[in-house]
Amino acid sequence: MVKFAVICASNMNRSMEAHYQLKKHGYNIQSFGTGSAVRLPGPTANQPNIYNFGTPYNKIHSDLKTQDKALYTRNGLLMMLDRNRNVKAAPQRFHDDSRPFDVIFTCEERVFDAVCEELLARAGVNSRPVHVINVDIEDNHKESVIGAKTILELARQIVASRDLERDMDFIIEDVQTRMPHRLLYTMAFY
Repeated sequence: MVKFAVICASNMNRSMEAHYQLKKHGYNIQSFGTGSAVRLPGPTANQPNIYNFGTPYNKIHSDLKTQDKALYTRNGLLMMLDRNRNVKAAPQRFHDDSRPFDVIFTCEERVFDAVCEELLARAGVNSRPVHVINVDIEDNHKESVIGAKTILELARQIVASRDLERDMDFIIEDVQTRMPHRLLYTMAFY
């Protein structure tokens, strides 16, 4: 079974929507963030809510509800956290997890760069390939749902492939022509 990971900055919106969709379709999926902390919108642009990776989604949900339930209901954060806590317990940081994956999806170019740098730093001692695909997804609820559909289509074609190394360029090209997201692709090693 193909082991997938999906990664955004905070393991909150884009990666969790894709995690939710792939899990619902029976794929072997994990999700992560690459930031130094989990950052969520706060009462103003200059006052974000910041949490450590590993802080349970339930705790974050309770905290935001206590701060300003109306605001965080209106901007969709409480709904997002409801989805997240039904998928897994807490946001995780990619850099703190050593499990190997066959395919890693990232949700923006700077996350793609961070993942590639981390894999390079791990030095590829096992010479195990990992396909890293960036799906450029704007960080809002509507776009995260559309982006998850692109990731789901990539996963579908990847699982159907009998020779992924041979087929990957075709899969990327096919999905790129049919879906609205710009894709980047590279192969790295564990």
